[in-house]
Amino acid sequence: MLAEAVTSLHGSALRVITSWAGRTERAPNVVGETRVGGFGGTAGLVEYLEAEAIDMVIDSTHPFAKQISNHTYDACIVTGLPHILLVRPEWRLPPSKNWVEVEDLAAAAEIVRENARRAFVTTGKQTINAFSALKDVFFLVRLLKEPSEPLTFADYEITTGWPPFSLEAEKALMKEHRIDSLISKSSGGALPAKITAALELDLPIVLVTPPPPPPGECAKTLPDCLAWIAEHI
Repeated sequence: MLAEAVTSLHGSALRVITSWAGRTERAPNVVGETRVGGFGGTAGLVEYLEAEAIDMVIDSTHPFAKQISNHTYDACIVTGLPHILLVRPEWRLPPSKNWVEVEDLAAAAEIVRENARRAFVTTGKQTINAFSALKDVFFLVRLLKEPSEPLTFADYEITTGWPPFSLEAEKALMKEHRIDSLISKSSGGALPAKITAALELDLPIVLVTPPPPPPGECAKTLPDCLAWIAEHI
């Protein structure tokens, strides 16, 4: 969306390059140039920015991708490039519903241990081990694809697929597996169907808050980000 909006406003006046993480298996088809893969830390990113004669950097990565955001900030300080972080709007959930935000996965696991018996974990492959020590809970684990090795859970089932998912499918999945708790990262942006489904089914929701962003300028909306870009051309 960002690359398309920038290209729509400025056309060929700007060279737009979108970078995807190295573990991205299905990078979206976006307007402009794309690259896939890591940079090799701050030093590698500095080298790339200088080699490609980059004029400005917009960090619109996932709010939980703390390392790349920190590397981006540091690289822009080194190179002196203007840099802005495009922040996703926070989810606004009804105060009347049963949901709670916690600061990390360990706190989420503790809530699950105390309150859940059949939990739906949607925090991603790299974080699910935070729950694997819980022996008295069934876990429905969402992954993008089947793992190459069994998970280290006492009792679990895997569901695979790529978002977005429909509200009807999410509700049916939770009912089928008799889910009594949903665990998710509080990623912001458009409210995903899994959250709406849990709200409509009156299920407890445990949300892990993102890490604090690096210092520097932030844009909270796409129009604000586009205005910042226009100012730095």
